[in-house]
Amino acid sequence: MSLEQYHVIRLIQQKSQSLGEAIALKGFEMTAPWDSVSWSQFDTYTSQIARALIQFGLEAQDKAVILSQNCPQWTCADVGMLKAKAVVVPIYPTSTVEQAAYIINDSQAKLIFAGDLQQYQMACQLVKECASVTQIIVFDSSVDLIDQHSHFHLDALLAQSVDARCEQELVQRLSDLPLDDMLTLIYTSGTTGNPKGVILDHRNIATIIRQHDSELNFESGDVSLAFLPLSHVFERGWSFYVLGRGGCNVYLQDPMKVKEAITQVRPHTLCVVPRFLEKVYSAVQEKVAKAPDKRKKLFAWALSVGEKHFEVGQGRAKGSLLLSVQFLLANKLVFSKLQQVLGGRLKFMPCGGAALESKVAGFFHSINLPVLCGYGMTETSATVTLNTLKNRVTGSNGQPLPGVEIKLGKDNEVLVKGDTVMRGYYNRPEATADTFEDGWLKTGDAGFIDDNGNLFITDRIKELMKTSNGKYIAPQRVEGKVGCDPLIEQVAIVADAKHYVTALIVPSFESLELWAKDEGVDYSSPLDLLRHSHVIEHFENRLHSLQDELAGFEKIKKFTLLADPFSMESGLITPTMKLRRKMIYHKYSQEIEAMYS
Repeated sequence: MSLEQYHVIRLIQQKSQSLGEAIALKGFEMTAPWDSVSWSQFDTYTSQIARALIQFGLEAQDKAVILSQNCPQWTCADVGMLKAKAVVVPIYPTSTVEQAAYIINDSQAKLIFAGDLQQYQMACQLVKECASVTQIIVFDSSVDLIDQHSHFHLDALLAQSVDARCEQELVQRLSDLPLDDMLTLIYTSGTTGNPKGVILDHRNIATIIRQHDSELNFESGDVSLAFLPLSHVFERGWSFYVLGRGGCNVYLQDPMKVKEAITQVRPHTLCVVPRFLEKVYSAVQEKVAKAPDKRKKLFAWALSVGEKHFEVGQGRAKGSLLLSVQFLLANKLVFSKLQQVLGGRLKFMPCGGAALESKVAGFFHSINLPVLCGYGMTETSATVTLNTLKNRVTGSNGQPLPGVEIKLGKDNEVLVKGDTVMRGYYNRPEATADTFEDGWLKTGDAGFIDDNGNLFITDRIKELMKTSNGKYIAPQRVEGKVGCDPLIEQVAIVADAKHYVTALIVPSFESLELWAKDEGVDYSSPLDLLRHSHVIEHFENRLHSLQDELAGFEKIKKFTLLADPFSMESGLITPTMKLRRKMIYHKYSQEIEAMYS
């Protein structure tokens, strides 16, 4: 197929015609009509949204915002806007009014799609601060509208008629779908300063769909669970691929219910971030630690067999009849039970957003739950390199997708070139120029490429910390090692210009309280628990064993346990869960100073 045939609107129109009453979208724990949307309904809804937008006066390449949690309406609004040739500007629903206002004013968005009551109330505030916004469309039909003239329920818009001129205009816009039209502006959260709007066009998205089409075994009718935010390029780009392949996308509004959703939805795939896999791994390890010795030995034996079987499957070791029989037995006695926790029919899990600790990746490979680690960024329409079922190298981010070039620049910085690379930053010509070098996108990440073309990311260049002894430390490496512990929820290390490494640690209070109960530790409050000598001693012992593989200068020497998590509301993490280190260090300056006094 030519790239033009991978235009996301063309693909979705084709699937709507061929799949008809098959289910395209589902809303987990949602009520009709959004609990289940057929392909024919999906086509009808999105075309009606496009007509309504045209009637509102939205011109081709005008901007409009989606401010909502994940739900089928999110994708309907997204595709409806694309049918009208508008530019979609997603905003994280957890953003502050100030952050959202900056994005709307920078993009000059004319309309806001808001999800629930809370997001509608934010949209109403934004209208006062953003002169470009003329209408608000609300997904939740139970929300009372305060302005009946310019605020609308999506369900009502879907039911109302539009004039013939709007229908003719939509037909005209759909007849001309150039790949170089802007598709979306995604504002990168960044750890400092105002966000920058990444310009992605239809060529970028058509390219990623075609690339994944050649590398993955996702089939028409397969189910994908969308629990990562659609406002991020990872889940949204993947959703385009799922729908372009004729799959069914299931939307989870509350990511805290992912465990329940997985067992009920039983997806064939879902996009994950390392923290999700680390929590599953930690929960299994914690359960095994409390099991009788016989079960511990069985589990260790099964993992050993699974690891050998995985290496054989990758062509890196020789198999045998004995190993095949052992694997069947290990799968029946151990692995099948673990697989059922994640629905029982997972084909693979694309993983991105940060580095995945090798032992966690190895665990999932051994139990026959393939994790496909990749590397990418918003500026590259997500995936640059990807492990596949046939090529999985633990610790690597895989090989470049077809048509993507990578090389290493100064300080081993990863440089990228290809049709998935952004056009530039919106309204930021200087920032755009600074990000490119001779046509190559500078990623800001350092790494190396092995003899087989697999990319390994070693650190984030701008985040490298230099101790007062002149040693360089990659914080993600240290944080990844200790973050696998079931008692640790979040960790931020401190090392820059210091003579040893310290850490601010947010414990997993649920796990910590269970441990305290088993150990008979008395406490009157969460803060009292964190200050208890037995708790501090326990964390010291855990850190000692977790850091076995680190060099002496990398190891955490002192730590402080924190009662409050790093959150978006407090400004300490970005919407993509990256630490805002400067903000963290500022807030906890006294605690940090105490660790060096």
